Amino acid sequence: MEAGGQRRGTQCWWLAISFSLMLSCVERVSAQIKYSIQEEVKVGSVVGNVAKDLGLDISSLEERRFRIVSGAEDAQFEVNSNNGVLYVHGNIDREELCERIHPCIKNLKLVAENPMEIHYVGVEIIDVNDNSPSFTDEEKIVEIPESTLQGKRFQLPAARDPDVVTNTVRMYKLNHNDHFSLQIREMGEDKIPFLVLQKSLDREKENAHKLILTAVDGGNPPRTGTLNVTVIVLDSNDNHPTFNQELYSVTIPENVDRDTSVTTVNATDLDEGVNGKIEYFFGGELNTKLYNTFSLDKDTGEIRVKGGIDFENMEVYKLDVHATDKGQPPMSTNCRVIINVLDLNDNKPEIEVTSLSKIVSEDSKPGTVVALISITDQDAGLNGKVICSISDNVPFDLKPSFQDNMYSLVIKHKLDRESVSHYDVTITATDCGVPPLSTSRTLSIDVSDVNDNAPQFAQNPVELYLVENNEPGKPIFSVSASDKDLNENAALTYRIIREESSQQKNAAFLNINSDNGQITALKSFDFETLKTFQFQVVASDSGTPLLSNNVTVNVFILDQNDNAPVILYPLSSNGSAQGVQDIPRNVNAGHLVTKVRAYDADIGYNGWLLFSLQEVTDHSLFALDRYTGQIRTLRSFTETDEAEHKLLILVKDNGNVSLSATATVIVKLVEPKEAFAASDVKSTAKDDEDSNVIFYLMITLGAVSVLFLVSIIVLIAMQCSKSTDYTSKYLPETNYDGTLCHSIQYRSGEKRYMLVGPRMSIGSTIVPGSHANTLVLPDRRRPSEEVRALNITLTNWRPLYPSSHKAFVCHCYKQRRRLTRARNHSKSRFIHYITTGNELGSPNIVFKSFV
Repeated sequence: MEAGGQRRGTQCWWLAISFSLMLSCVERVSAQIKYSIQEEVKVGSVVGNVAKDLGLDISSLEERRFRIVSGAEDAQFEVNSNNGVLYVHGNIDREELCERIHPCIKNLKLVAENPMEIHYVGVEIIDVNDNSPSFTDEEKIVEIPESTLQGKRFQLPAARDPDVVTNTVRMYKLNHNDHFSLQIREMGEDKIPFLVLQKSLDREKENAHKLILTAVDGGNPPRTGTLNVTVIVLDSNDNHPTFNQELYSVTIPENVDRDTSVTTVNATDLDEGVNGKIEYFFGGELNTKLYNTFSLDKDTGEIRVKGGIDFENMEVYKLDVHATDKGQPPMSTNCRVIINVLDLNDNKPEIEVTSLSKIVSEDSKPGTVVALISITDQDAGLNGKVICSISDNVPFDLKPSFQDNMYSLVIKHKLDRESVSHYDVTITATDCGVPPLSTSRTLSIDVSDVNDNAPQFAQNPVELYLVENNEPGKPIFSVSASDKDLNENAALTYRIIREESSQQKNAAFLNINSDNGQITALKSFDFETLKTFQFQVVASDSGTPLLSNNVTVNVFILDQNDNAPVILYPLSSNGSAQGVQDIPRNVNAGHLVTKVRAYDADIGYNGWLLFSLQEVTDHSLFALDRYTGQIRTLRSFTETDEAEHKLLILVKDNGNVSLSATATVIVKLVEPKEAFAASDVKSTAKDDEDSNVIFYLMITLGAVSVLFLVSIIVLIAMQCSKSTDYTSKYLPETNYDGTLCHSIQYRSGEKRYMLVGPRMSIGSTIVPGSHANTLVLPDRRRPSEEVRALNITLTNWRPLYPSSHKAFVCHCYKQRRRLTRARNHSKSRFIHYITTGNELGSPNIVFKSFV
């Protein structure tokens, strides 16, 4: 038995040496720093300079928050973030920290941030001999019959010493006595003292013996503990019980059901009767926890489970069982029962998040550490080996550390907050037991926004249809952009681009609310002056750097019926249009008396004119064409018809709210001879004027030609001096007035021209290639000959609205043409108003110009 104990002790020492060698190998592989310090040192004692030993920059420790993050639940150690010194922060009691575990190593995990580094430091707590051996009771009473043979052994209580290795109990001593000696037996790791009877007892001589048992530990200096042993000599029960084996060893699984049988001890006694009747008891020196864990049947010796069995709390239970007969005096013997607990996979892995960044910027680079994960499992062997995994479809990954069950949660690829702003990352730890147990923990990670999205408009360009004559200062439109970013990165402001270009100059009359994009017109727009323009709105966010985008707004001015018809013939005088027309009495029905000519500056239905006869002296004589304004006779005149007739013509447009104008035509009936005489007089006057017209026309044409050449030279010089190439082009803008007139606009260089004239469908045409400055009028005197063209060069044409300028009329009657002109006394330039016709079927053409 003693040899077996020695072999077990040798094996334990060999395992300890092997474990130490293995730790040294792991230490080199993992580069873990290890310090040693004795227990019970003063608070503030220096363990070592961790930063220096790890090669860290001491000046940056405080900035990097160099600290201990785990392994110091009771805060026995602390690290100084200023100099990297590891020092004792609290009282260190090895027996409290490690109990009987040897060696006692406390593993510390230290973390430094920016960049994040993890270092592991092991501190071995060296035992000092600060505990004396002690016995459970102060006195032990041993009853020995006087018939006991020499050499009989009696087990004495073993002393307990919380210290380990050499500082624990190493030997026992017994004070000098003639009857007893001391024998030490090793049972596993424990040394059990036995009292050996050296000399027969004689109760009659001495019925009690006082002994002192001293336990001595191996410290320097050694510590001792004593037990008073009283031996009471009893009368003869000369056979003591004997166990069939001194050491029982069994194995049970943890978490075994209560009341489960563990083993049965058996002892026999050669005596008969009550002296051979045996009862079993637990030794009184057992730990009180064992009495709550196991029960012993005193009659059968069966040991059963009484409390919970947990491998993680206790791996081996050691029970001392006494067998005592019922003789007088009773005799007893003892045996040891060793119960080994078999580990089961009954503990789930535990996930510890050491450091977690709950908010990650979306511009974080791949590989950035988000969290440190530590996995622990209290089970042993494969039951404690853990495999860690992460949920799918997340842009994160687990990177294992050099130390087992340590991981870093890092960013796997680029993040985009606009796609996913929050991640729930589930980490699952599964052990390798049968069946496997697993634990999951979900980390909530928010992705913070950066300004990486410019504002966007729903459509570009945007078309705005604005009715003319809008009220200044009122909102006309609103633009809106969206930004996928958040907070100030999505706070938008709006502004209008104001440039000097012709396309953008009208933006000066607009204002925009910088907060909501509401656009207000500062003036009223007129369709007849401006039909379309465009401007640009810029939307900018408030992020850093600032991002912006713009949208083009094309504005189309819509026409309103805000222009009344203008009577062109008869001519207006003193605010009213009135004309006198002489016709012979002998005309037939259907004769064209005259034609009322008018135009409207509006377009569409607003400019479509209709003529109606409001007042007439005789409804049977005259008829008015509703659409052309022609006045014709309905029948031949009689002698009874009056010589003068007054016709009031109403001209109105087709707008929703119709506007109108009136013209008065006085028709005088004359005898045919008088008509011919008047015609001859007029012809004579016209012949006199023709020579003057031709003279003035030649002067005018010459001046126009000179001006045209000068304009060409100036335009060439301007083109050469400018980088922008302006090309002449037409700006067609046909305005149908419902009757006779239309307009042509065109541009040459930076000048804009307008020609307002009649519809050309009746007989007059514009010469191709003449840039709308040559008008061809048919010569009705010679139907069979070629059409003679009257070429009139038009320069600086613009609408004639000022009433202060005088107009000049050119009437063309059949074979004769008359051109009159006059000079505007207030200006140095001419204003021309040219009219042709009032014969049947001849067109009416009007050219207006002023500067």
